[in-house]
Amino acid sequence: MKTKVNEIAIKYQGNFKISQAPKITSSLCATELLFKTWNKDQIGLQECFKIMLLNNANKVKGIFQVSTGGITGTLVDLRIVFAVILKSLTTSIILAHNHPSGTLRPSIADKRITEKIKNAAILFDIKVLDHLILTPDGDFFSFADEGIL
Repeated sequence: MKTKVNEIAIKYQGNFKISQAPKITSSLCATELLFKTWNKDQIGLQECFKIMLLNNANKVKGIFQVSTGGITGTLVDLRIVFAVILKSLTTSIILAHNHPSGTLRPSIADKRITEKIKNAAILFDIKVLDHLILTPDGDFFSFADEGIL
């Protein structure tokens, strides 16, 4: 009997030239781009966790929605996060999620997942530049700006 296994192929395909990609220069710049792409019907309803994927020049390769949860939280699976980061050959990331309640203060769970992702990223030489919390009103909190990254 012949043994069969699946063949794994990895492919990343962009639909625009990287020279046309937005460059992230600050937390405000990243937040403005995230707000433009966020589903306005859900930002005040359910928590979503996203990662912004950047190249070495801080140009945005894409934004990936990792999870959608409930009113007060969402599950973040590190295996999915790093599968996307590694598949896209990303060198740095910005984490982002929303607080439907409008609260800008990061929860203990927010701090824990940030630390967990940051520690895992070190192993792959990937920089975690920031973790942004967005509110339905357009306000934001930056872990980097507050010195807690």
